[in-house]
Amino acid sequence: MKWFRRIGLGALSLLVALAAALGVYVYRALPVMDGELAAPGLSQPVQLSRDDADVTHIEATSERDAWFALGYVHAQERGWQLEFNRRVMHGQLSEILGEATLETDKLLRTLGVLEAANRQLAALPPDAQRAVQAYADGINAFYATSTQALPPEFHVLGTRPGGESGVAWTAADSVGWAIMMALDLGGNMGNEFTRLSALQVLDTEALWQFLPPYPGERPVARADLARLYAELGVYRAPTTQSLAPAEPLPQPPGSLLTAAMQSDLAAWANDFSNNLGTVDGKGSNNWVIAGERTVSGKPIVANDPHLSLSAPAIWYFARLKAPGLDVAGASVPGLPFILLGRTRHVAWGFTNTAPDVQDLYIERIDPANPARYQTPDGWADFTTRQETIRVKGQPDVVHTVRHTRHGPVVSDAQASHQALIDTSRYVLSLRWTALDTDNRAVVAGVRSNRAQSVAELMAAYEDFHAPMQNVVMADTAGQVAFKATGRVPLRHPDNDIMGVAPSPGWDARYDWQGWLPYADTPEVDHATITAAGWWSTANQRVHDADYPHFITQDWEIPYRKDRIDALIAARGQHDLASQSAIHADVVSESARVLLPHLLGAPVGHPLADAAQSALTTFNGELRADSAGALIFAVWTDEFTRGVIGGRLGEERLMGMYGRRVFRPAIEGILARNDTAWCGAAGCAVASGQALERSLTRIATWQGNDVSAWQWGKAHPALSAHKPFSNVGPLAKVFDVRVPTGGDRFTVNMGHFHANHAKEPFANRHGPSLRALYDLGDLENSRFIYQTGQSGLVFSERYRDMSAEWAAVQYRPLRMDPPAFSHRLTLRP
Repeated sequence: MKWFRRIGLGALSLLVALAAALGVYVYRALPVMDGELAAPGLSQPVQLSRDDADVTHIEATSERDAWFALGYVHAQERGWQLEFNRRVMHGQLSEILGEATLETDKLLRTLGVLEAANRQLAALPPDAQRAVQAYADGINAFYATSTQALPPEFHVLGTRPGGESGVAWTAADSVGWAIMMALDLGGNMGNEFTRLSALQVLDTEALWQFLPPYPGERPVARADLARLYAELGVYRAPTTQSLAPAEPLPQPPGSLLTAAMQSDLAAWANDFSNNLGTVDGKGSNNWVIAGERTVSGKPIVANDPHLSLSAPAIWYFARLKAPGLDVAGASVPGLPFILLGRTRHVAWGFTNTAPDVQDLYIERIDPANPARYQTPDGWADFTTRQETIRVKGQPDVVHTVRHTRHGPVVSDAQASHQALIDTSRYVLSLRWTALDTDNRAVVAGVRSNRAQSVAELMAAYEDFHAPMQNVVMADTAGQVAFKATGRVPLRHPDNDIMGVAPSPGWDARYDWQGWLPYADTPEVDHATITAAGWWSTANQRVHDADYPHFITQDWEIPYRKDRIDALIAARGQHDLASQSAIHADVVSESARVLLPHLLGAPVGHPLADAAQSALTTFNGELRADSAGALIFAVWTDEFTRGVIGGRLGEERLMGMYGRRVFRPAIEGILARNDTAWCGAAGCAVASGQALERSLTRIATWQGNDVSAWQWGKAHPALSAHKPFSNVGPLAKVFDVRVPTGGDRFTVNMGHFHANHAKEPFANRHGPSLRALYDLGDLENSRFIYQTGQSGLVFSERYRDMSAEWAAVQYRPLRMDPPAFSHRLTLRP
């Protein structure tokens, strides 16, 4: 017995020691927020103050020191986020995550983001170069002097800031991260490849039923695309090869990630890789109300960018104050400025224009010499470079990057491309505006922070390059405006494809012909907005039907835009409370269009009567507590799988489904009762079959009591950690989740990836922040986002905004708060 007691006491002592060590580590991992710290590289002391809303106020004696301090704070609070972002754009994820992320690394090395960033950095004007260099200096100064323990992600994955180089961040990394934001928001190569894949089994007419153009428009491509690709012989002969990336090998013994965790990580990595370059599913809302329609008599600006929900969040709220600089709002770890926010006299908000600034080209390989490809002037050599990718637990991988006159050969890095096209005859190259040397998006970011009027802000955004954004803006003088800012290519009048699908690279008529001048991008002036009362955008077409230039065919269908306009029009005078109600709205006009096809669908399921009862009280409002909303959402998924998948094939559908929901196609098929899609029995029967499958599926999750079913249980907002989301027990610690309503077509957006294996209806893209700016009293401005300011999982500030965000509540965004909760001085 004594031995047992001794063993028990020893085990208890060990547990106590481990708990104490963990406690010490957690304490040391949290940032110092009070007192003084040395920050070599500053020219003068900088004051860092946190207010009660947890906004970090940076007060410096120069812009350079303010940018430096922002880098320092981002390193304090978001060190792992910076490291992950750096590894993504460098193509160095596999060094710490293994073969699961190899395809992502190959794609980023192929795109050459860092090569482009270094060229662009050298071409920047001095003030922008100083900004990105000062920011990098601040990050590196933190790591050089701080005693703060590294976040746990570094320890789990066995790495350090900067990896082998030991340089946590460079000026080129900031320029590169601006390119990465353009990749996330400003491209359509995923849409082009989707069309190419669909056309292997559809004719051109069916393609435009499957992916219809904007309501009221004809397809912009005049070519018979299916015939073109068939005659060229683009497609690989059918084989058993999968369109999806192969499953990676498990990590070798000794990895901190178990085999099960590695399998989960592989699924996460495939999802992450497939998301790159895919715009669909990412949207935003913004609007500006003229002073004539507000209680204060001054404008109101509202914004809620819909982006991937992540933990930590994309944003970090801060205020930068220095001579000539006083700005507050949402910064992005990786960049030295406030991207969305307000100065003393002007406020602004973004939505994604999603212009067609990426074109895929089918490059024909010389059959006599595979080192050459065809151009309008004959055969030309591919230019090549070798990229060595380190892979944890595996030998290094040497990846050859080929370039054509259009850009990098992306099919060399994409397994889905290689499974679809005959790569012995053709490859796919990419032309993309964001890789151009004269990309000056960083310049626009820096100079916008100095603007004090609508006119100054409009001038600052002339340098904005990619991704093109719809900017609404207002100032304290009462001026309001809208401008689409960014670079859009001009295409030849004889171009009969217009970039909506891959074009023959050897035909000069498909080459770009220059750029749309900034003066000609869509714009709405003060007088027009004042006469209308407001202006809103929600990723819909932002120009009139007779606009003479082509921007894109892939506008979002205008359900959110129309709903915002209806809610604003329904009230004579607005204040911030009425804007909050719009932010919270979860009525889906798309659901109202489709609901008649669901009500009364022929169903023999035991739960059919209860389900139809729930649907009769469902009016298209996708509340979190609604059973009808849950039935509707699952039915749309099952109908898509059955009808769209029945024609395309399940594997092909799963390769393109998730971020794309094909809602316009479903609406058209049901409206026409299109038996070519639904089958000879008609769409009512297909609808009933989908509902039967839906009821069985929901019952397995939430039981047989339909009255207890809730949309929010299946639709939590999932702020996913990179890379531990979906990875066994780590996900429970690092992810942030809260039940939500809405769907992709509600103002309070909640987009889900219905092809996700584990949680197909989790809200993965939504309001990454909400902001309201009152130009009658800018100190009355408000913000919220879905996690918390800290990126340190042990911190109470890691997820402390999530409940407020879900309830559509806000925190004040002030430049002159009544008090500060923390004060820290950085000294040179």
